[in-house]
Amino acid sequence: MSTQSTPGIDDAGAPDHPSRSDGFVRGVSGTIGGPLGDHAVALDRPAGRESRFWTAARIVLALVCLTLALHWVQKSPCQDGAWQDNEQYTRFCYTDVLALYYAERLNEGAVPYQDHPVEYPVLTGYFMGALGLPVHALGQNDPGLNQGMWFYNLNALVLGALAVATVAVILALRRRRPWDAALFALAPALMLTATVNWDLLAIGLAAFGLLAWARSRPLVAGLLLGLAGAAKMWPLFILGPILVLGLRAGRLRAALTALGAALVALVAVNLPVAIPYRENWDRFFELNSTRPIDWGTLWYIGRYLDGKFGSSNPADLGPFEWLNINIPTLNTLSYALFGLACLGVAALGLLAPRRPRLAQLAFLVVAAFLIFSKVWSQQFVLWLLPLVVLARPKWGAFLAWQLAEVCYFVAFYGELLGAATSRPVFPEGVFVLASTLRLATVVLLCVLVVREILNPELDAVRNTYPDDPDGGLFDGTRDAPWMARWRRPDLASPQPKEPVTVTAPPASASNSEDGRTVDGG
Repeated sequence: MSTQSTPGIDDAGAPDHPSRSDGFVRGVSGTIGGPLGDHAVALDRPAGRESRFWTAARIVLALVCLTLALHWVQKSPCQDGAWQDNEQYTRFCYTDVLALYYAERLNEGAVPYQDHPVEYPVLTGYFMGALGLPVHALGQNDPGLNQGMWFYNLNALVLGALAVATVAVILALRRRRPWDAALFALAPALMLTATVNWDLLAIGLAAFGLLAWARSRPLVAGLLLGLAGAAKMWPLFILGPILVLGLRAGRLRAALTALGAALVALVAVNLPVAIPYRENWDRFFELNSTRPIDWGTLWYIGRYLDGKFGSSNPADLGPFEWLNINIPTLNTLSYALFGLACLGVAALGLLAPRRPRLAQLAFLVVAAFLIFSKVWSQQFVLWLLPLVVLARPKWGAFLAWQLAEVCYFVAFYGELLGAATSRPVFPEGVFVLASTLRLATVVLLCVLVVREILNPELDAVRNTYPDDPDGGLFDGTRDAPWMARWRRPDLASPQPKEPVTVTAPPASASNSEDGRTVDGG
């Protein structure tokens, strides 16, 4: 990347102090003496210039390492792969990483896509093979080696490094607000789900893509977002807000450059598999098109309500139960609702009184996808973590959402255990309530972000930065001329001015500053 400094993210400026700027933190700080005082050491010293070793950035990086260490401990009961008496559920330590090492036949040396179909996008399959095949080769020379444990721990190490890198990117994007990154570093959802699957691979690549965009490198940003989209699909949704903001800012060329680069990266990663192993490559799309309603989704809640308030005749299917049988219709409806939500976000991006920040629109699009999707796996919460930190770094609603996610996590494992033993752990209503709380808190975050887009003076980031530190080439630019004319039609065809008659003052009248005669005002 270029070493040229970028206004907005490279200028540290005076750091933000949450004990003063965030209402929730300010209130909680009362328990330890109140907000930071006027005469505190380094109160207004720019970030990066502190003489102390434990700067805010280093503290946050240490905190994310602590969170990941706690996650590793929490998953440790399952690392040997000898899951007895459903301990993977009773001890909340299930992980796809370990289970799929055997299910995807990596323990036999099978090459993803070449030797068997894989249910994930291609870059995730590459990642699984890149770490799994060397472990298998090592195990062949050492029969006593627990391949599953080695594979899990190797994945945990790499995924943990990606999580730390994501925090480092957030710190780079928010040099004036380093404590914002603590939202990600201390998130309970990160501690509980970091290695449930390979989502941190896409998150890390997407974070670097956003950093490249913020540093005005649209080509690099597009390539990174395309690679992230080849690992999980959701990072590709960020390109939509980039296009909308590019249209409004009159910088469509940069947006199209990012889009084109993303498509090139996506195709380049997929073609080597899609051409020779088309059937195995297509497994991801086949699975997603045929899956019924999954646990914890909006549609799952609807199915529960069908059973509670629907007809007592089993032959009469409620609307959601009917959708669960008619999967093509369910797919169409889910995609249509997501498409309408995207149109709404685009309209918001164009009609808002001030051009929204990129992170705000990106968060809304990804959240809309989860809200209307028929699948909402437990680790999908990680998708929203970096985006919500960049979009709305306020602790109150964030912690409410995280509490709802923890409740869902516990209820979900109860549901898994009940399905495994055929003995319900909780009444079904408990799980549905937890699902509803999770859904409601994500919707609440969306409402709060929309509110701050419509009222930019409420935006914490814009109270610290003049415009959009993530905006790259959009940061600090005016709206395109056509946008100004469209928003104010009266400026499109200016009316002729009425002639103004000016009466000259007496010749003795003079300017008080230089003594010159005023002629005609």
